Amino acid sequence: MFIAKDLGPLGKSQIRGESDTGPLIAIAKELEEQLGGLFREGKVAQLQDMPGGLSWTAQGHLLVVSAFARRLLRLENGELVEVVDLSSLVNYPNNDLVVDGQGRAYIGNMGYVFGQGTPRPGSILLVTPEGNARVVADGLAFPNGMVITPDGQTLIVAESHAARLTAFHIEPDGSLSQRRAWAQFEDFGNYGATPGQITPDGICLDAEGAVWIASPNTRDVLRVKEGAQITDRLPLSAIPLACMLGGEDCRTLFIATTESQDPTDRQARGRIETIQVEVAGAGLP
Repeated sequence: MFIAKDLGPLGKSQIRGESDTGPLIAIAKELEEQLGGLFREGKVAQLQDMPGGLSWTAQGHLLVVSAFARRLLRLENGELVEVVDLSSLVNYPNNDLVVDGQGRAYIGNMGYVFGQGTPRPGSILLVTPEGNARVVADGLAFPNGMVITPDGQTLIVAESHAARLTAFHIEPDGSLSQRRAWAQFEDFGNYGATPGQITPDGICLDAEGAVWIASPNTRDVLRVKEGAQITDRLPLSAIPLACMLGGEDCRTLFIATTESQDPTDRQARGRIETIQVEVAGAGLP
């Protein structure tokens, strides 16, 4: 396993190079050298908010979730411009993001402010390329990472507070239907307070239809098939928050880890850890 050196303060999207100090994507020179040019140094944009999900459209545009402001942004010529303001649809911070092959963005909404108060059900929003937005799923237990299968027919979302991956059929107009439990792990309730409970956070999909899951509570990443069959489990010393398959052959699993999940801990450090796996990545993102 390769372990990148410190990448800055705590931030879930460190796997995408983010830092909650402001720069959206900034990679250290030493990391570029160690990975043989896989990453390039440079700040892409500045965001005066906590960044949520990032995802590329088929046209090569980078979309960015501005979490607390509840806005979807697009990177244009080094500047972030607003695609749509979602604050009229949801009252709490937005989270992760996936974009389908038609450029439609699916955005998870937490349902409450993480770490503050009692968890409440969250939702998934759909934003069309024209900037039209609506809620397409609700009643979700902290929707987190999302993937779309290669045929574009199924969206899978991690419900962190329910120890579950949930699947939806994607209708022609982008609506989500036929909700079902894709993988239900043992749920002890009281998120993060029970040792051993899997808490799916960031996820990615491979070519055999299995999902890699970053599980902060168990400090490992798991490869899971439908029905909650665990085929691989990789323990980590740090807390994993997100994972993604990439690299030249798409068999490098990138894992974003942190020392603390406390958003007020300004001393916590984030890292990107990598390991080679047998099955290549597939689907979106």
